[in-house]
Amino acid sequence: MTDLSDPFAGASDEALLLAYAEGSVAAAEALTLRLLPRVLAQAMRMLADRGEAEDVAQDAMLRLWRIAPDWRQGEAQVTTWLYRVVANLCTDRLRRRRYVALDQVAEPLDHAPSVAAQMQTKARMRALSDALAQLPERQAQAVALRHLEGLSNPQIAVIMDISVTSVESLTARGKRALAAIMAGRKAELGYDDDEPA
Repeated sequence: MTDLSDPFAGASDEALLLAYAEGSVAAAEALTLRLLPRVLAQAMRMLADRGEAEDVAQDAMLRLWRIAPDWRQGEAQVTTWLYRVVANLCTDRLRRRRYVALDQVAEPLDHAPSVAAQMQTKARMRALSDALAQLPERQAQAVALRHLEGLSNPQIAVIMDISVTSVESLTARGKRALAAIMAGRKAELGYDDDEPA
């Protein structure tokens, strides 16, 4: 039975992108509803800043619309292409943070019920985001895609255009480097509170 409320329910991402390229605004709306939440979530996990994540998500979707007329069927999945674009845009922003004093970076507003928990979560996410910014670009991207996005090593290999063995090496080195960067901040970030007495 066909879902009459969504004429694109069974359409692939690629089919929707190609329909948009041929002028279908409805296809663009359907694809946006399908992909934007995932793009925004990926950017939010990597940047830990809602405003920056929204900017990245908007930029990534605009790039998708721009390349739609030139999309080559069967060469890549739309989601794989988008993951790569978002990861690259986030990595660029993380790299720029290296040159901005921490007191110049505004903390994002959050409406969590517990102020203490909210502050701790923000501090942890900001610390992770700042630590990712200190890693070499490829390590940061691999670690974020594997451990923040939950993608498999083969998926990451496709996104980063490298071998699975290279993904494993990058994520292992990245995790070790992150652990070293974060080692002295356990108490500050409240991780000692999480451990049993």
